[in-house]
Amino acid sequence: MARGYWIVRVDVSDPEAYGRYAQANGAAFAKFGGRFLVRGGGFEAVAGTARARNVVLEFPTYEAALACWNSDLYQEARALQGSTQAEILVIQGYDGPQPGATEAPPTASTPASE
Repeated sequence: MARGYWIVRVDVSDPEAYGRYAQANGAAFAKFGGRFLVRGGGFEAVAGTARARNVVLEFPTYEAALACWNSDLYQEARALQGSTQAEILVIQGYDGPQPGATEAPPTASTPASE
């Protein structure tokens, strides 16, 4: 079963309120099995318009990711975040074959460039 993800791009205009939100949202993420893959950090916008902060959360399933978003527990935390501008996607992960997955990885004696 494919995992679920939240992809969040946000500009924070009230750091104090956002801090309260960040403290409160952990209970919802834990309840639904969410874990941070990206939480702020440096980035390079190579195409399109960027926001100041980026977050990616992983959930055990797409259904769990949606259930977390729709939960009263998360919505109560979200109400604390103050004024922000954001795009938030809840998206289903891909668990199919990957490009080159049938190729054997290079061995230590064979340079990867060969």
